[in-house]
Amino acid sequence: MVLASELREGMALRIDHKVYRVLEVEAKAGAAKMGGTVRARLSNVHSGRMWDQHFRPLERLEDVELEKRRVEFLYSDGTNCFFQRLDNFEQVEFPAAGLGLAEKFLQAGEEFQAEFFESEPIGLDLPESVEARVVTTAPPTRGQQDSSRKEATLENGMKIQVPLFVAPGEIVSIDLKTGRYLERVRTQHKKGV
Repeated sequence: MVLASELREGMALRIDHKVYRVLEVEAKAGAAKMGGTVRARLSNVHSGRMWDQHFRPLERLEDVELEKRRVEFLYSDGTNCFFQRLDNFEQVEFPAAGLGLAEKFLQAGEEFQAEFFESEPIGLDLPESVEARVVTTAPPTRGQQDSSRKEATLENGMKIQVPLFVAPGEIVSIDLKTGRYLERVRTQHKKGV
């Protein structure tokens, strides 16, 4: 059991026989005789539905232990993403919708840490950002405002807005939560021998 005031992002809770992942936590102190509240944004691990819930700070909640296992991405059929557990080679699937934008950037053979509850897969530890190559975009321009953007198509077909200085063939870093451009990745050029 855990007190609501001890909730942290990433924890898993069981409420009314359903398992939820804590996405955000915000605690507010109470004034005078009014007690404080803890607002938690929860996600049902099976359906993916979001739920904003308020708890009293001293309210006891049932936290659940998650098992962590390494998995390797195999393929996606558009609806589900299929992975293979590396400890027993069992194939497991995650709903593509539950992975968000990350599903578009998964490549066969990539390894991730997966979380299981009672042998059922419930989540993946995904990076905050990924790198992708720009396939097509307008030629780079310089000397304009820093805030100006242009559309670019990535190697996976996704379209994003990038700064004017980004050229086709360059690798960019993308935020997996928002799908926005973060930075251009500097690659080391090897000099000829």
